[in-house]
Amino acid sequence: MSRDVSEDSRHEVSIPAGEVLLHGDLVVPPGARGVIVFAHGSGSGRFSPRNRRVARALREGRLATLLFDLLTPGEEEAEVETGHLRFDIGFLVGRLLAATDWIVLQPPMRGLDVGFFGASTGAAAALVAAAERPSGVSAIVSRGGRPDLAGPKLSRVRCPTLLLVGGEDRAVLRLNQEALARLDVEKKLQIIAGATHLFEEPGALDQVAGIAREWLVRYLKSSSTARPRPPLAPEAPR
Repeated sequence: MSRDVSEDSRHEVSIPAGEVLLHGDLVVPPGARGVIVFAHGSGSGRFSPRNRRVARALREGRLATLLFDLLTPGEEEAEVETGHLRFDIGFLVGRLLAATDWIVLQPPMRGLDVGFFGASTGAAAALVAAAERPSGVSAIVSRGGRPDLAGPKLSRVRCPTLLLVGGEDRAVLRLNQEALARLDVEKKLQIIAGATHLFEEPGALDQVAGIAREWLVRYLKSSSTARPRPPLAPEAPR
């Protein structure tokens, strides 16, 4: 699949989340059919090479992508020392919902379906956020995720959910198999043979990106083809 990426509309954005601003990158391809909000795990962020690679592949399917930092720089620094936020799913959900509520109000995104792409603990946050916004999220992809950390909210998810796990990531695979049984929606567990937790093996991440794109394109039906692209709303003051 080939496309002229120079036509993509790129924005550095600041997202209000309570008393803080979260920084992100929004990229909108021409005729976007939906927008995918990324939720990363601990130790990762909007500059994650893995997530940026997946995001590029999703844009090949005319899906806009929002990669943003769930934590402020100060929180990231403290997290390195304490690890106190990486498993605080409620906290991560709050940040993800703030970004989701913000993105749907931006003029280029209005009327587009929203999907989540979550990794590690970010996948749990995506599932809980979708359970809390049952009519606002059209599909979820989890990459090497911890859906078990969604707890009882897992059974309240109402959108199609794809769980992608490396075949050699045995402990996480078992947790995903158990979570799959608790999901009461259209669902699929896709095992990437020979891959470990970070999908660093040759070709593994490309498989993830292609399978994720197919799933999300299938369930995000909105299209802005032939609609002019208005500017983003002004950012909140820094």
